[in-house]
Amino acid sequence: MIVRNWMKPTPVTVTGDMLLSDASRIFSESSLHGLPVVEDGRLRGLITRANCLRAAHFVARTQSPDEFAYFSNRLRVRDIMVRKPATVDANDTMEACLQKGQELNVGQFPVMDGDRVVGLISANEIFALAAHFLGAFERRSGVTLAPMVLDPGTIGRVTDIVESHSGEVIAIYPIGVGKPPAHLKKLIVRFHGAGVGAIVAALEEAGYSVIESVENARSTVGQSA
Repeated sequence: MIVRNWMKPTPVTVTGDMLLSDASRIFSESSLHGLPVVEDGRLRGLITRANCLRAAHFVARTQSPDEFAYFSNRLRVRDIMVRKPATVDANDTMEACLQKGQELNVGQFPVMDGDRVVGLISANEIFALAAHFLGAFERRSGVTLAPMVLDPGTIGRVTDIVESHSGEVIAIYPIGVGKPPAHLKKLIVRFHGAGVGAIVAALEEAGYSVIESVENARSTVGQSA
């Protein structure tokens, strides 16, 4: 998975000279979380929705006409932008992007192709990626197996057990437990088919501990109760 295939391409950009109130208006009218600051074709900084909200809340708390006038007519993007923001390359892997975000505690990255800003990747795109992996938009059954050492053949044996009980395995995700170099991994198994109870029983009989299971679940976003 390459960043350029998951990023938001041709992002909205601003200049450092833009009024912060105008940048705030862009955020209020969109779902964007970050705006690259680009001048003369080069990345100069990043202004985030959180930056703008903090500044606006400060002005609201002071209830000062002078502060409000300063915010509306004088405060510029360059005054509060993140200078020299962390970036990712369009050809980086999503795995590397996620790791960098976790290490730096950063929620969005301008995406670079050489010296050009070609995209933005943020929590929105990460959530979309997770949704695709977990089958949020379709009915799937699944189980999660307790942390274990994944010996050679473990995934194959788990697959055989699920499919021998009428489950069609769609995906298996080993999820590391603890910080590297820990070797224990949870095993998330997603499959089509009913009869999750029989699959759980077969897995436990084979020595695997099932810590959660779900049958024919799907996203309920936008659905009424």
